[in-house]
Amino acid sequence: MGDPLLRSTPRANDEPADNWRADPWDDVEVIRDSDSEELPPDFGWLKRPAQTFITVLAACVLLLGAIGFWGVKQLNPGGNGATVTFTVNEGDTLSKVVSRLASQGVVKNATLFKWYANTRGSLSLLPGYYSLKKGDSAAHIFNVLSTPPAQTFVKVTFPEGFTLAQMGDKLASKVSYMTAQGFTTAATDGSVTSALGQVGTASLEGLLFPDTYQVSGDDTATKVVKRMANMMERVARQENLDAGAKRLGYTPYQVMIVASMIEREAKVDADRPKIAAVIYNRMARKMNLEIDATLLYNQDPATPFATLKATDTPYNSYMHPGLPPTPIANPGRASIHAALNPAGTPPASDEACQGLPKGTQCAYLYYVLADSSGRHAFATTYEQHLANVEKARAAGLLP
Repeated sequence: MGDPLLRSTPRANDEPADNWRADPWDDVEVIRDSDSEELPPDFGWLKRPAQTFITVLAACVLLLGAIGFWGVKQLNPGGNGATVTFTVNEGDTLSKVVSRLASQGVVKNATLFKWYANTRGSLSLLPGYYSLKKGDSAAHIFNVLSTPPAQTFVKVTFPEGFTLAQMGDKLASKVSYMTAQGFTTAATDGSVTSALGQVGTASLEGLLFPDTYQVSGDDTATKVVKRMANMMERVARQENLDAGAKRLGYTPYQVMIVASMIEREAKVDADRPKIAAVIYNRMARKMNLEIDATLLYNQDPATPFATLKATDTPYNSYMHPGLPPTPIANPGRASIHAALNPAGTPPASDEACQGLPKGTQCAYLYYVLADSSGRHAFATTYEQHLANVEKARAAGLLP
């Protein structure tokens, strides 16, 4: 029936059974410390080292975060500073370039930028001009320097009738790495020549075609001048300048001088061939041209007209007969075409033919402003011209 010691023995009122054997564990109050099982060892001694480790770890994380934030700010200052024209020279290394970038305030930290550039891969530095901003992001600076200068362009429009000096100012105002002096020097020192030029005259005044040009980052003033001179030669061929000048009895260069005066004097296209006729007719009659625009060439535009008229210069067509020694501006195609195709004898109905003395041949010999649109009134005789001048004064067109 099994072990009798394992059988349950009924007992009343929780009285101990006869065969129950008391032991020390039945009453907790009598258990001695020496009789109890020893507890696991206390881990409290680890508490301080753990706190120290966590503190150090947190400090390292914060320090790394601060360093990272500082590095980001160094590479991306968030600035929107002034534009700087940066030049990469032949043989420049990354270290030289970065050093100059830092000295010009484009790059905030040379060491970090060099590291950044190396992480982006090799940077092929091509000689030329680059437009950068002070305090710009490292990514944008890297991208700009990675773009060949020949692929970056600035549009520059040179209006018809500009002189070399005005063209130089225009170029310098649009292209930061060009100077007005550099342009005029390239156009006058003989380094660039033109098939339309005159022997003994190095200046290309009147021989640069006014148009819109794309100036690249690797361009120089000499290259721009050469391109403009080539374009004028092309237009001259298209207008058949050589043959037209021969037909008129002038050299191609002289026709370009006439075209430059037309450009400065004409305000509406219809007047261009008539002004050309005035110039040729007066020269044929040995009359001084007396064209106001010649007085202003290379003179302060604020100078009073009476003073200009009394100033003896080679361009004073009131004092000196014939054409000025050079063009006085750079003409456009319309003025070149007019210089090659002057108006012929006016019809009898023309204003220049009205009220002429009997036997006087009608011809365009004088002109003056006629209205606010810039149209001119033309005359054959000086008396007609004086009458037109009075009308212009009455209309407030002349002082």
